[in-house]
Formats: sequence, C-alpha cells, structure tokens
Amino acid sequence: MNAVPGKPTSAQSNMTDALRAEAAQEPDGILVGEAKSKTQVIAIYGKGGIGKSFTLANLSCMMAAQGKRVLLIGCDPKSDTTSLLFGGRSCPTIIETSSRKKAAGEPVSIGDVCFKRDGVFAMELGGPEVGRGCGGRGIIHGFELLEKLGFHEWDFDYVLLDFLGDVVCGGFGLPIARDMCQKVIVVGSNDLQSLYVANNVCSAVDYFRRLGGNVGVAGMVINKDDHTGEAQAFAAKVGIPVLAAIPADDDIRKKSANYEIIGTPESVWGPLFAELGLQVAEAPPVRPTPLTQDELLGLFKGEAVGRGVTLVPATMEDMCATAVLAKPSLEVVYEGS
Repeated sequence: MNAVPGKPTSAQSNMTDALRAEAAQEPDGILVGEAKSKTQVIAIYGKGGIGKSFTLANLSCMMAAQGKRVLLIGCDPKSDTTSLLFGGRSCPTIIETSSRKKAAGEPVSIGDVCFKRDGVFAMELGGPEVGRGCGGRGIIHGFELLEKLGFHEWDFDYVLLDFLGDVVCGGFGLPIARDMCQKVIVVGSNDLQSLYVANNVCSAVDYFRRLGGNVGVAGMVINKDDHTGEAQAFAAKVGIPVLAAIPADDDIRKKSANYEIIGTPESVWGPLFAELGLQVAEAPPVRPTPLTQDELLGLFKGEAVGRGVTLVPATMEDMCATAVLAKPSLEVVYEGS
C-alpha cells in the first residue's frame, strides 16, 4: 500500500504514540541512601563562567596527588567541567551515551561514561539538545542512571559535584533539596552578579535547613581576586569562611586558556591548591545568613550599582505614546443598589 502524502503511516503513528507515552512517565524517584561514611560529597556552585570548572579541575588533581580518591562529576549543561582535566578534550556525557545506548538496545557500563587522569575519576552528566528539553530535568535523569550504576556503592574519599548556580531550582538544586551532599562551596569574585548567585545558593541552603535539611555551606572560594574586597565582605556578612583566594594573575589566565593544570605539587601555584584541599576537607558545613537585595548592593560603591536612581512609574499615556481619552464607564448602576 502506498503512503498517503502528508498522512503519517501506521509505523510513524505507533512511534509517536510510544514517544508520547514515554514522555508522560514520571522519572524514577532518586535513591538518596547514605554514601559510605568516609565519603564526602561536596557540591560546588557559582555563576556561569566564574571559574568553578577551573577551580575543581585543579583541586581534584591536587587532592589525588595528596593520596585521596576523587570523583569529579560535571553537572552543568555546558559539559565543560572535565575539559581542563582532559587537556581540552570533551568526554561523552551520561545523557548522550544513555540515549545512544538505549536506541541500540544496549546497557550503559561505567567505562562508557567515567574516565580518569592522574588518579582523578571524572564524568559529565551533560544536557539536552538546544530547545529539546530541560537542563534541570536532565540532571535528575543523569543521577537516576548513576544510581543504577551503583553510585552509593563506590568507594571514594571525595565526590565533587560541579553545579551551575545561576538558577538554584529543580535539578540544579537537587543536592541541597535532597541532602545528596554534606556541604556546599560557592565560587565567586568581586562582582555583583557572582555574589548575587552566591547569595541565592546561601538562601537555598537556609531555606532547606528551615525545612529540616542538613546541608550547610563550608565556605567560599574567591576566583580572579583583584583585592577590592567585596567577596570577602560578602562572606563575612553571610557567616561563611573564605577557603581560598585565587589571584587575578596573568600566568593563571594563560595556563587555564591553554588547558594546563596548575594544581600540582611541582607548580608554583601548588601550595595554594594544597591549602584549598585541606580547607575543603576540614571546613564544617554551616548555616549561612543570606543577605537582602539592599544588603547585597550595600557591599558595593554607589556609583557601581546605580543607587540614587529614582523609579518613576509609567503611565498609560507613556505606553501608548499619545494622550489617552478617559472613556465613560458602561457599568449600569441601579437605583437603591
């Protein structure tokens, strides 16, 4: 039988129905059983581009050099957490590998998604194709697969989770909302936007602590520190320690751009990351005191954030770019009402 142009075939209809049925299914619940007692699961949050991946790649290498077993998991849809670790080379993500294997009817094995270098084990959750899904939901599905691969049976000293902090909701807020980690570290700089994100993360931790959660903030890493002091002032205000201040140094910038690891014992920057490794390991999780918007703006000079500007309400004449005639009401008013 010839297919009618413009009309789907029975096979196409069956495929469409199957896809709709799969899309309607709720994801499996996340198993959040306790990890091995010695394992520290630490979620690192920060504004996109602030240097989380740079910090984590070098920190994980230093921890491995110190004899620790470290697993680094990229939870950013950009899938760039491991790029510095692997010299600029991207590794297959869990989401894309799972989709490909599922289409081929094959199971996913740990060797398909986890790779290692210099004692560091690393993987990327990945994200959906542009316009074809939700990044936060992708993280949830990624962790579901990790559960099936035995996440809570793995034997690591540290599991470092690299999370985009711009939006702390849905899958991006998973470690805080579901006690999947013991503590959070925020990465920021001396600029308003990165501290706004850091404050949002602190607000999320405080909110879930009020609901009975246990996750706390271990501290802040200041990246590209130019010594203007806003990040230090923020940390002091919210009640968290500064774990390290990585300077805005041209040598660091160039080596990072060339995908060079500087968190090694023989590097001139080795002592900085060695100390950061100790701080990350030992800093206790605390409940922060997030700032209000005005308190956050108060950390910066008035000319830097536009204070003193008066908000002038718009009128309907402004919106229509013309005079607006007052029309009589058509409401009927009854006598005695």
